[in-house]
Amino acid sequence: MKKDIYTLGIESSCDETSVAVVKNGREVLSNVIHSQIDIHKQFGGVVPEIASRNHVEAISAVTKEALEQAGISFLEISAICPTYGPGLVGALLVGVAYAKALAYALDKPLIGVNHIEGHIAGNYISHPNLKPPFLCLVISGGHTHLVHIKDYTEFEILAHTRDDAIRRSL
Repeated sequence: MKKDIYTLGIESSCDETSVAVVKNGREVLSNVIHSQIDIHKQFGGVVPEIASRNHVEAISAVTKEALEQAGISFLEISAICPTYGPGLVGALLVGVAYAKALAYALDKPLIGVNHIEGHIAGNYISHPNLKPPFLCLVISGGHTHLVHIKDYTEFEILAHTRDDAIRRSL
């Protein structure tokens, strides 16, 4: 009998702390997001130091809630997968440090996830029958990429913005 794989994903690349539990790479059991939008609104954009401090305050509670919603314990987690970049350095450090501590304490594998590749992989959850090859347009924060997905781990960036995401004209 095949054993289920439970992945704990940790995302802290900008101003939202998010933790998800995914079963066998395709089934999202939980996805808890702690938003900082209201905090940063008063400044007209994300303040990196404030974002980092808020990740520190939220990450344990968000992780606990994600596990509760998924109906599993820390001991059932197969791997811990934090975003390691690109993103705000201080915010990323919070998620990676938390994930490293969990992986060490639980004796579980730590698998870093590239933020852009994570967006691409999200398509496999939204479209379970999707298989490479395909084209993917990734628009995320300060990143826009047009990517040829050749295989599950083989990508070719066809075009990208240099310093910011494309935006819709009003």
